[in-house]
Amino acid sequence: MRTSVLKVRYIVLVCLVAISSLRTSAQSISSSDGKFEIGLGLGPSFFLGDLGGTQGVGKTFVKDVNFPFTKLMKGIFVNYYPAEFVGLRVALNAGHLEGDDAIIDNKGGAERFRKQRNLKFQSKMMEGYAALEFYPTVFFEQYEGLEHKLRPYAVIGFGMFHMNPQGEYIAPNGDKTWVDLKPLRTEGQGMAEYPDRKEYSLWQQEIPMGFGFKYYVKETMYVGFEILHRKTFTDYVDDVSTKYINPALFNTYLTPTEAVMARQLAYRETLANPSQNRPFINSQRGDPTENDAFFSGMLRLGWRINSDNSPNGRARRQLRCPVFY
Repeated sequence: MRTSVLKVRYIVLVCLVAISSLRTSAQSISSSDGKFEIGLGLGPSFFLGDLGGTQGVGKTFVKDVNFPFTKLMKGIFVNYYPAEFVGLRVALNAGHLEGDDAIIDNKGGAERFRKQRNLKFQSKMMEGYAALEFYPTVFFEQYEGLEHKLRPYAVIGFGMFHMNPQGEYIAPNGDKTWVDLKPLRTEGQGMAEYPDRKEYSLWQQEIPMGFGFKYYVKETMYVGFEILHRKTFTDYVDDVSTKYINPALFNTYLTPTEAVMARQLAYRETLANPSQNRPFINSQRGDPTENDAFFSGMLRLGWRINSDNSPNGRARRQLRCPVFY
């Protein structure tokens, strides 16, 4: 009996020491307190490039957003938090980008040249990136746990995206077909006559950057919203960048069928105005001084999957006695 009492006292003592130790460690933030989150994102995306836009000179900024071409982007993400104020994110998103000069409202300013140009494109887009999140308000929070907390954050990262710009070809019988633009070399990419115009890759680098907020509905689930801009390093998301080439060169580098498509898709002014007959070779087609960009506004839903950060959850862990074998 005395032996049993001693064992009980020993176990109680060990539990008290363990509780004290866990309470002390819980007061600090360390990498051992890391947590994972998984989630889904859904929301509109917008293209910012040479095509479409509003009045004046075109810019890769929100001024030239054409809301009728709002497209849906969706994605998944995984976050790891070595500390509550910083997160590491890996994300995959898929969407669609589109631009069309025909949508421009011609007020007689610089936009009239883009309206007259009459180019259009669409492209499926898929991206993957890694990013760093920073939560500045964590240092000012007044209570423990996550439930009902609102956390704004900033995010920046690096990634890759895949594009495939297509143009709408109108056949002699009136049928319309979307065709891939890169193989048609619409601005002389890869042609010996234009050695400075290299063929572009359909895989491109990006720098995603933006801000958002999370609201924790409960300890393990949150809803949020995020604006994420993508700075790219290419001007060919829409297959438009520099000057018109001599259309006779298409016969040299392309098949007869491709050459017919390329001539129409490289110069579309006569489709909007059949009487148009201006010299266009070597005149401006796009703006090579501004790379293309795009951004999204995503509603996000996430779950913490490996940790209950509530005070009650920590108390349960602290009161758990060690197991002896």
